[in-house]
Amino acid sequence: MRINWQEYISADPEIHHGEPCIKGTRIPVSIIVGSIADGMTIDEIIASYPQLQKETVQAALAYAADVIRHEVFLPLAG
Repeated sequence: MRINWQEYISADPEIHHGEPCIKGTRIPVSIIVGSIADGMTIDEIIASYPQLQKETVQAALAYAADVIRHEVFLPLAG
């Protein structure tokens, strides 16, 4: 069962320019997802950002998956 990301992520115009962040922090979802893309493990991310937990990293990934699922993509011109 997928984690309910709404419990862990918020977007507040007063925090990090309204970018989706982990609640109670200034850590943007994009940093977490980018770190995974760069090959970091969940444990390495938590070591770098001790205010995170496994659930918050999973919430960031679930959020990213939902955003991608609802976006409309156009083919890139080559």
